[in-house]
Parts: sequence; structure tokens; C-alpha cells
Amino acid sequence: MSDSARAGAQGADSTRRPAPRPGGKKGTAELGVFARLARFVRQVVAELKKVVRPSRNDLIGYATAVLVFVAAVMAFVTLVDLGVGSLTQVVFGG
Repeated sequence: MSDSARAGAQGADSTRRPAPRPGGKKGTAELGVFARLARFVRQVVAELKKVVRPSRNDLIGYATAVLVFVAAVMAFVTLVDLGVGSLTQVVFGG
């Protein structure tokens, strides 16, 4: 794990569970609905703080790479389709 990931993960779950109540389920305290919801929201915010957003140049580079790859796959599938279609016409006589 990198140092930055470790540092970000340290504060991810800053909530503390209350002490177990006598007679509770399996010896652990059960948090209420609102406490669980609040913990969930805090954890989501902590995770979102770790997100690294790409710069404009990176985003343009990624988008270009995706578009070029999609165009290449489309060309390959088109050529295979035309080839199989032509082969089918030769074999079955169209």
C-alpha cells in the first residue's frame, strides 16, 4: 500500500462503536438506523476525498485513446462481417 493510500485510509472510519450493552446480540452493540446512516455518509465523504481527478490534458488523452480503440474494433468487426458474408455467398451461392 502506498504512503498516500495508507494516510487516507487512516481516517476513513473515524466513528467509534459504543460499548456493548448487556444482553445485546452476540456481545456487540447494535447501532441505530440513523447512526448507521451517519457512519455510511462519513465513510462516503472520506472515500470521495481520496479521489484524484485527472487534469484536462489527461482526460483528453484518455478520451482519444478510447475513441481510437473503439474505431479499431469497429473496423475489425466490419471486416470480419464482410468476409464471413462473402464466404457465405461463395459457399451457398447467392
